[in-house]
Amino acid sequence: MRRVHAAVDARPSRLFVVLAAFFVTNALLAEFVGTKIFSLEGTLGLAQAAIPTFVDEPLSFNLTAGVVLWPFVFVLTDIVNEYFGTRGVRRLSFIAVGVIVYAFAMVFLSIELAPADFWATRTFADGRTLDMQFAYEAIFGQGLWIIAGSIVAFLVAQLVDVAVFHALKRRTGEGRIWLRATGSTLVSQLIDSIVVLWIAFGLNPDTRWSVSLIASVAFVNYLYKFAMALLMTPVIYGAHAAIERYLGPETAGEMRRSAMQG
Repeated sequence: MRRVHAAVDARPSRLFVVLAAFFVTNALLAEFVGTKIFSLEGTLGLAQAAIPTFVDEPLSFNLTAGVVLWPFVFVLTDIVNEYFGTRGVRRLSFIAVGVIVYAFAMVFLSIELAPADFWATRTFADGRTLDMQFAYEAIFGQGLWIIAGSIVAFLVAQLVDVAVFHALKRRTGEGRIWLRATGSTLVSQLIDSIVVLWIAFGLNPDTRWSVSLIASVAFVNYLYKFAMALLMTPVIYGAHAAIERYLGPETAGEMRRSAMQG
């Protein structure tokens, strides 16, 4: 029993639990808040970007609200990769996918529940009425193609991130954290941007987006992710410094070496 408590209380174990909690929470929240599409320019008080793309109409930064959370998932992925290796990232990625699938299943079940009469319609002070069941379905009832696209894209991007991260680290050694962290994110998120749109809207028989439209929207989304990957670099260095102090140089060095060996 004493050995069990010692293993649970060990700093690497506590670190993994904390990282896992934030990783899964951010991934799950990103899926649900992603139903809202927001204007990045409007939020920042800027004019529409109107970026020329592969379609006739210029596109602006109209993004899902989930992109606000994904940069933190990128940082957490790189930190887990650094100290717990390929196995740690894969384990968390599959856990996150399992939790997301379970959450969506429970949400769809809740949508099918008959609404109570007093809850079904809400009347505001100005006389406006809201069909609560319709609103509930509209917000939480994402299409299965969108759910499948986001889950597959997330999992593929995570596995690619792991491979690129370790390939860069083998070439650069312990230095150049920015290169392996940012480089792996830029490659994985390019794939993520394409895969999610291809499945959610390209293969979807109700939408059938053209290749040019998928490429155009993916390009705009990737520009945002590219900028965020660069902006998050100081956060990665700060997180590494805090973890090194928490673990101690000897334990941290041993964990990094073990992570590289798989």
